[in-house]
Amino acid sequence: MSVPAASSPVASAAAPHIPVLLDEVIAALAPAPGAVIVDATFGAGGYTRALLNAGATVHAFDRDPDAIAAGRTWAETREQPPRLVLHPRRFSEMVAALAEAGVAQVDGIAMDIGVSSMQLDQAERGFAFAADGPLDMRMAQDGPSAADFVNTAPEAEIADVLFHYGEERQSRRVARAIVAARPLSTTGQLASVVRKALGHHPGMPKDPATRTFQAIRIHVNAELDELRDGLNAAERLLRSGGRLAVVSFHSLEDRIVKQFLREAGGTLANTSRHLPVVAAASQPTFADVAKAVRPSAAEIARNPRARSATLRAAIRTAAPARERRAA
Repeated sequence: MSVPAASSPVASAAAPHIPVLLDEVIAALAPAPGAVIVDATFGAGGYTRALLNAGATVHAFDRDPDAIAAGRTWAETREQPPRLVLHPRRFSEMVAALAEAGVAQVDGIAMDIGVSSMQLDQAERGFAFAADGPLDMRMAQDGPSAADFVNTAPEAEIADVLFHYGEERQSRRVARAIVAARPLSTTGQLASVVRKALGHHPGMPKDPATRTFQAIRIHVNAELDELRDGLNAAERLLRSGGRLAVVSFHSLEDRIVKQFLREAGGTLANTSRHLPVVAAASQPTFADVAKAVRPSAAEIARNPRARSATLRAAIRTAAPARERRAA
C-alpha cells in the first residue's frame, strides 16, 4: 500500500508514492549495487525506486495493467541491460516469469500485500466507498467483478466470504440484506445496504461496510491464495543469504506470513499453548526471522492508512526448498 510522499528523497516524478515502512523494508533487504531484487507488488514503484537508487536491478511484478504502463515510462527500462524489468503478471508466477528472463535465483524479494493507494483513490476501480463508483474491485481489470459476485452468488456463499475474509460476525445478516437488495452496481449502493443491515450511525470509529468491502475484494482477487503461492515461490527463488521482506495490512495476511516463516524457520505452529514447539522434519529454509515491525507514530500521523501495517522479514538458508504437496 502506498502513500503520497513528494518530499521523500526516494520519490520522483516517476514514483509519486512510497509504500509504508519504506526505510524498514529497504534495511531488511540490504540491497547492494548489482543485486537482483524482486518487487513482487510494484504498484506506484516506491520500493522499486529506492532499490534502483541503491544500484540494484529490479524485476517488478504487477497484475494491474495501469501500474505496468506507468512503469514503462521509467528510464531504467530503457537501459542496456535494463535495470528495471517489468512483468505484467501475478507475483505467484514469479518462478516461471524469471526463468523466462534467464534468472534462476535472486538476492531479495519485497512484497506489499493488498490493494494500493492508487487503486483505493480511483473511484472508477470500485475498491472503496469514500466516493461512489462501479462495483468492480478487480486488480487485473479482467475476470468476474465484485458486482458479478454479489449479484449471482448464493446467500450462503456470500456469508462465508464475509465471515472468513472480512471476519464479519454478522455475515449472515449482511448476506441476506445484499441478496434482498440485488441487483447492486455501485460501491455506494453496497455500502448503504451493509450500513443499514448493521445499524450505522455517525461517530462510529469504523464504517461497518469496511469488513464487507475487504472480504469481497480478497475473494474477487484470490488474494490469500496468491500470498501463499508467492511465499512458496520466494522460498524457491531466493539464494542462500537472500532476504525476504513482507508487509501485510490485516490479520488474515499477517497470520499466513507468520505461519509460513515459523514453519520455514524450523518449527511448526503449536496446536496448543500448553504443548512444546515441535521441530520440523526438514531443514530450516529461513533463519534470522525478525520480530514484527510496525509503523512509528510519526508515520501513522503522516499516513493513517499505515496504522495496520506489519513487516516480517527473514534470511534464506542454504537448505533446499521444501517440497509442496497438492492440496
